[in-house]
Amino acid sequence: MRAETPPLVEIRALRVEIDGRAIVDGVDVQVLPGKVTALVGASGSGKTTTGLAMLDEYPPGAQVTGEVRRTGDGPVGYVPQHPAAVLNPARRVGALLHDIARRQVRHLPRAERRTAGRALVLRALSDAQLPDAEALLRRHPHQLSGGQQQRVVLAQALLLGARVIVADEPTTGQDALTKSRVVEQLAAVAARGIAIVLLSHDLDVVRALADEVLVLRAGRVVESGPVERLWRAPRHEWTRRLLDEQRAVRRGGVAVTAGSGQPILEIRDLTAVHDRRILVLRAPHLALHPGECLAVVGRSGSGKTTLARCLAGLHRDHDGEILLDGAPLPRSLRHRSRAQLAAVQYVFQDARAAFDEHRPVLDQVARTAVRLRGADERAATDEASATLDRLGLPADLARRRPGGLSGGELQRAALARALLARPRVLICDEVTSGLDTVTRRGILDVLKGLTGECEDLSLVLITHDLDTARLAHRIAVLDAGELVEQGPARRILTEPRHPFTISLMETTELLEAGSGR
Repeated sequence: MRAETPPLVEIRALRVEIDGRAIVDGVDVQVLPGKVTALVGASGSGKTTTGLAMLDEYPPGAQVTGEVRRTGDGPVGYVPQHPAAVLNPARRVGALLHDIARRQVRHLPRAERRTAGRALVLRALSDAQLPDAEALLRRHPHQLSGGQQQRVVLAQALLLGARVIVADEPTTGQDALTKSRVVEQLAAVAARGIAIVLLSHDLDVVRALADEVLVLRAGRVVESGPVERLWRAPRHEWTRRLLDEQRAVRRGGVAVTAGSGQPILEIRDLTAVHDRRILVLRAPHLALHPGECLAVVGRSGSGKTTLARCLAGLHRDHDGEILLDGAPLPRSLRHRSRAQLAAVQYVFQDARAAFDEHRPVLDQVARTAVRLRGADERAATDEASATLDRLGLPADLARRRPGGLSGGELQRAALARALLARPRVLICDEVTSGLDTVTRRGILDVLKGLTGECEDLSLVLITHDLDTARLAHRIAVLDAGELVEQGPARRILTEPRHPFTISLMETTELLEAGSGR
């Protein structure tokens, strides 16, 4: 059935081939003013390729057939899954946004441009759910959390006057409170007549925000329809499986208590700063025991990633002690021994930025075993291949360069690379945030199995997702850079004590209920 309102973007029979393999095959999409169209599916299903086609952007060497038609004024804005890739690291956020604003107000008298431009910037930051604008405008992109970077890119799109915004995983790496505000704001943007194309693995967000849903698998649309119909009565087996796996994670329960005695990793009086003066983290004491899984939760920008980077030796501007088996760890990884580097491994939230784009993924994963364990190159390659396959990345994908893999596939490759060091502490920074429900369940099962099989391996899960936090034995809660609560996971999830934790749990329950718009 054709829509009565003319679409702002219409895709007909889109087919995108790379080296003879169709990554999008026969996709039809209509993007209507003021509506939210969601594309869901597994990593590599063709969501991002379809979204980028609306901007006439395709992978290098792609053969494209079909039609993409755009009507109306204004550009198509794009908020990528990995926003750091489109933000200039050498320029402050204020400079990036004011450059765009100046172009929007150049028709005004010169005396009015500065004030009008600043008002536009502050409005865009507010619309993108970025409070404390004055402090944020002075920061460089690397001083922001992944969620904050994403919202800065959204502010750029709003400043440009986009009539269609393609949002690629806009709530990835964000806590329930921020996620709820992003849902509200995108709904408000749509209410102004702007079309939203939502590419997402987060089914709670899709249900709360979308009008229409297209389910993709292996480049094809296997089911589409109004969001509530799909949730009540999914017709395709793959749609049912996506929904069933989400429910299964929540039924999985909370891990029982593990780990006691001497901590493998311990924090004492840790404080961390940015720019040598801005306090961003304060954690008086935190301990991780052998075989234990610790989840660190909190809103975007609360200090979760800063804590993880301190542990891994990637953030040197901190005071206090970080102890491994009771011995102090050097602040910088450059001063850590090979054994210390292998012992504490970090899996980045932005997996694409962590890989060399010019070398095959398999070679980069295997290199970890060669460099940190002294393994033979052939043995390292065999071990890397087996580990990648276990994480759902078969040999044909592993032999590609990073550009040939989706964000979710690269996250799995990054996890495999860290595991080849045979670490004692594995720090996972939002490792499931870019994955569909089926793949996420598989990764969580792998992580749970690792702690069960290896008594000496401990996990630190940096996550906004309380479903992921259920895997943990203990949970630490950060708010505005302060460690506000910690304790057994069961107690934190069922009987939170701090006001922020209580608010986080309540908002999560509302999102899971999925009211729709």
